[in-house]
Amino acid sequence: MSNRMISTAAGTRSESFGPAEWGLVGFLALTWGASFFFIDIALDSLSPGVITWLRAALGATALALSPAARGQVDSQSWPQIVLLGFTWIAIPFTLFPIAQQWIESSLTGILNATMPLFAAGIAAVLLRKLPAPIHLVGLFLGFVGATLVTLPSWGEGDNAALGIALVLLATLLYGFSVNIAVPLQQANGALPVVLRAQLVAAIATIPFAVIGVGDSSFEWSGLGAVFVLGVFGTGIALAVMTSLVGRVGATRGGVANYFIPIVAVVLGVVFRDETVALLTIFGMGVVLAGAYLASRKEQA
Repeated sequence: MSNRMISTAAGTRSESFGPAEWGLVGFLALTWGASFFFIDIALDSLSPGVITWLRAALGATALALSPAARGQVDSQSWPQIVLLGFTWIAIPFTLFPIAQQWIESSLTGILNATMPLFAAGIAAVLLRKLPAPIHLVGLFLGFVGATLVTLPSWGEGDNAALGIALVLLATLLYGFSVNIAVPLQQANGALPVVLRAQLVAAIATIPFAVIGVGDSSFEWSGLGAVFVLGVFGTGIALAVMTSLVGRVGATRGGVANYFIPIVAVVLGVVFRDETVALLTIFGMGVVLAGAYLASRKEQA
């Protein structure tokens, strides 16, 4: 991998997405699409600092059970892994629950859909190469579609400017993180990198957890929600995302985030008896079209 502190790389697979890539995208869509729902549940009894620390600690614990995750990493990778622990986990995972105290999870979901755009922009700067035109069109359509999916619910709740700013900052950090994760995965494998990044995040967020204990009441619903967030939405999902971007690059791998609002809407229909607007259904179709274009073969 590059010796530079901040660098990225092209994916190892330039072909159109196959069953393996779509399988990884599907898992991420389901897992992260439900994450904001579980964050809302956890916030009923736990402070943001406690939620973040538990997510990192539980995620690291889950991955540590795998012998592959405990494998060695290149000593030159450690500075980037530490950086990844802060920019992909410690900071954004703290910002999201803070922001969701002021804005609705639906708006959080659409703001999170800016991540592929940030990822593509940062990749273009680091690689000194613009995405292929078909991928740019796909990224644009994906964002438009994600916006349409959640547009009918935008009027619900107090969309505080600070909450929106915090989510956008967290999403920008996500776009940066998936870029530096590419060469790390290619040099060391996904599991060893993500395990160590989560350990870094767990250590870094201990002070926030200690401060937040006094504002938390430990209820089974909150603990159960954080368990799902930690094991699946943090430990396993970040390893899956790292594998995906290592294969297809940060720009194309970011399209997984466009499916998050769709999953959130479906969960609302199934578990909360929510209705779906015609505009939302149209938006889902646009998302699928955008994701398809963004997944096409890279140009030589």
